[in-house]
Amino acid sequence: MSKEGEKLRQARDEFVAQWGALGTQWGINRTMAQIHALLMTAPQALTTDDVMEELEISRGNAHSNLKELVAWGLVRPVVKKGERRDFFEAEKDVWQIFTIVARERKRREIEPALAILSKCAEDSRSIRTPEGVAFHEQMRALEDFVGFASKMSDRISSMKHGFALQMASKLFG
Repeated sequence: MSKEGEKLRQARDEFVAQWGALGTQWGINRTMAQIHALLMTAPQALTTDDVMEELEISRGNAHSNLKELVAWGLVRPVVKKGERRDFFEAEKDVWQIFTIVARERKRREIEPALAILSKCAEDSRSIRTPEGVAFHEQMRALEDFVGFASKMSDRISSMKHGFALQMASKLFG
């Protein structure tokens, strides 16, 4: 392998490792995030065997995480004429990745949290003790805030990439 090839390999390995660590903060398990990083940086679609070999993981681990990445919409199966093996490629557009992760996190985390906050607010609405009133007000405030954040996330995710960046630069610039 050339010196440049080795440098690229090291950089890619570092990215895959770090993306795996970051993935756990986004609600994705480490192996799932590492597979995503591997496919995202692969110049061509990879097989399950390629993923297993690169990441030194079992077939079951590779298969279940690839299946989950496909379910999220971050990875898609690719059919190659004359091949019997399954190939996979990742979404590489960063804005699409953001919107997919935001949508999935909303479905898996925000919506259940909103349901709990709404139920707790409703269950405590008729309690008239000072503690009950304070609890109810806190649940309503949290529900309002999480609902607002969810709506903002939906709006940002539905925007075109360039427009969202323009708005963000005006807001935070």
